[in-house]
Amino acid sequence: MREMLSMIVVLTVLTAVSGGLLAAVEKTTKPQIEEQVLKFQKAPAIKEIFTDITNNPIQERVDVTVDDTTLQVFPGILGDGQKAVAFEAKGTGFGGPVGLMVGINLETDEIIAVRVTTHSETPGIGSRAKEDLSFVSQFAGMSMSANFGLKNGGGSIDGMSGATVTSVGVSQAAIAAQALYKKLKPEIVKQIAN
Repeated sequence: MREMLSMIVVLTVLTAVSGGLLAAVEKTTKPQIEEQVLKFQKAPAIKEIFTDITNNPIQERVDVTVDDTTLQVFPGILGDGQKAVAFEAKGTGFGGPVGLMVGINLETDEIIAVRVTTHSETPGIGSRAKEDLSFVSQFAGMSMSANFGLKNGGGSIDGMSGATVTSVGVSQAAIAAQALYKKLKPEIVKQIAN
């Protein structure tokens, strides 16, 4: 009985120490991970979306919070002076989450462009959503009140041949962006106006 009690104490101490170490590692590496995600995933997508801007959306990014929803927003000032924003929304593809950076003109509520930021899709099949811009270019110019579903489900978007689940994931991300935009637009406008 004494041996079992001492094993329980040892295991408890080891578990507590391990948990503390993992928490410390997570806390110290989180800022570096976020910086790498920004540099290698989000920034390239933003540069492709905002081809004609007069500011630096990466440096001017803000976190917008309404209720329990927080969103990292990248404001852009277009060449003609109109304001725009870009932010990332997620959908679920064949291999897991699909990140979609959506650029929106704040004055017209139209999509400027979208780009896939992250995915775990099958190379050469679902990965085409990021590599082949013909699929994501369908979103450009669409109103934020449009139906971003796939055409086979009554929506406006043609899916990629052979990559139906990935197409659905990108469509889900666009629909999620639509909901986020509708909920957060007043706060976005307020924060980037300052």
